[in-house]
Amino acid sequence: MKAGDEKKRVLIVGAGLAGSVLARHLADAGVPSLVIDRREHVAGMCYSSRDEETGVDVHRFGPHTFHTSSERVWAFVQRFDSWYSCIARAMCTHERGVFSLPINLHTINQLFGRRMTPAEARAFVESRQVKSIGTPTNAEEQLLRFVGPEIYETFFRDYTIKQWGVSPRELAPDIVKRIPVRFNYDNNYYFDRYQAYPMHGYTALVQNMLAHPLIEVKLGVSFTREMEGEFAHTFYSGPLDEYFAWSCGELGYRTVDFRYERGEGDLQGCSWMNYTDLSVPWTRAHEHKYFSPWEKHDKSVLLYEYSREASPNDDCFYPKRMSADLKKLAAYQELVEQQQGVSFIGRLGCYRYLDMHLVIEDSLNHAEAYLKLGDALPRMARH
Repeated sequence: MKAGDEKKRVLIVGAGLAGSVLARHLADAGVPSLVIDRREHVAGMCYSSRDEETGVDVHRFGPHTFHTSSERVWAFVQRFDSWYSCIARAMCTHERGVFSLPINLHTINQLFGRRMTPAEARAFVESRQVKSIGTPTNAEEQLLRFVGPEIYETFFRDYTIKQWGVSPRELAPDIVKRIPVRFNYDNNYYFDRYQAYPMHGYTALVQNMLAHPLIEVKLGVSFTREMEGEFAHTFYSGPLDEYFAWSCGELGYRTVDFRYERGEGDLQGCSWMNYTDLSVPWTRAHEHKYFSPWEKHDKSVLLYEYSREASPNDDCFYPKRMSADLKKLAAYQELVEQQQGVSFIGRLGCYRYLDMHLVIEDSLNHAEAYLKLGDALPRMARH
């Protein structure tokens, strides 16, 4: 930045993780900001609050387990709360039984009624591969080629249809290339070195980030492009297509509806259960007291997730990124490169699905680029 510009205020649209991390990193370097959000609360999609009936801290937009192997990201979040280390584990219910996820040696032995060693299981799965498929052209072919029909039909086919609203035949093979299959009994869902929950909840975590004299927060405020002229720079974490008034068409998203169930004791006995039969309308259920295991509750609350296509007034959870979406995205990216004084951040601003640690890392990078380059910083982070 040029001399004398250090104290010029920037506008940050969105008080979720992307905007809050950016605001704090800039504030620590002496750059003031106004953070606005059209919601009446901070923390965006990782917002959590106490359930009035059970007292359980509920992740209101679905469960968030923080995980990262980045020392830089881990050091940053530790500044704003104490953390409870955990190992994320998931389960799966299917008409064939209840299984451990991700797919591991126990899952494979249970599904096929075997007692195989790691080497035997690897050879067995290879024997089930549909080797007549040369180069997979869609997600179904990818899974059939590398895990075979039984694993595909039990864990992926119906779940994909419910989650994305399309057949796996309509999805790119890259979507499922990173799905882990482990030939040992490791049921840790993530590979990352650090896995933890903030002990005062994600809302408090973000509030602590925003608690700085150089950060002003205004909630219940919708962004308009006329605001940009009042600030040295704008960082926008809202929907990319909305910023450009949908001039290149609407980008596709899936949204989630929630159904609450409350009761005494445990309701499902684990934090996270996938339902992979098409006959069951919900995709997952989450028992939220398992996300704060240091607390004790006599009652429990369970949230069932129902995935559907997002309409204009819905919260956008998952970018679909179908071929038609990617064509529109390319057109929007051309518009992005033509903008002056604005950068696009976060999951919605970049139209990418990002875990929390990647959102944090991107925002730290954007803040540092702005401090170094000013308006010459990249308009959009790309992975």
